[in-house]
Amino acid sequence: MQEHKQIEMKLKSIALSLIALIGLSFASNAQTTVVDVAVGSPDHTTLVAAVKAAGLVGTLQSAGPFTVFAPVNAAFAKLPAGTVDYLLKPENKATLTKVLTYHVIAGTFDAATVVKAIADAKGSLALKTVSGGTITASVKNGKVVLTDEKGGVATVVATDLKAGNGIVHVIDTVVLPK
Repeated sequence: MQEHKQIEMKLKSIALSLIALIGLSFASNAQTTVVDVAVGSPDHTTLVAAVKAAGLVGTLQSAGPFTVFAPVNAAFAKLPAGTVDYLLKPENKATLTKVLTYHVIAGTFDAATVVKAIADAKGSLALKTVSGGTITASVKNGKVVLTDEKGGVATVVATDLKAGNGIVHVIDTVVLPK
């Protein structure tokens, strides 16, 4: 069991390195949309499937601008068994849409802007999401973390993946609205 966890941690480390490399390639091509950034990443296939199932592709390809906190596949895998399958069912489209738009902030906020705003706000910054909820951003151990309305915490693991209509920051956990 311990060996399995070590292998899993090594694979996560490799995946995060790949995400950073993918981000560098997208940073040079600002003609893409935030959807294209996710589509171009092999570690965001679950997110892409969810965006398609929710019918949000057109919205996220619009002018924006958007800041998207994009959970990796491993983030969705952390959810209780069956959650993703449940959310992808057509009858649960409204719930899926609420979860996905909870990961989107109107406007473009690069990492430097977010970190400065957190510092200016004395260490904790409330961000209003497109879904109408609030995510709280703070810095812990030198990394930006997001705390959702249920107390769940996601760490930003890659930043500033620029697109023509916004910016994407990669997170390691799905954040959830109330």
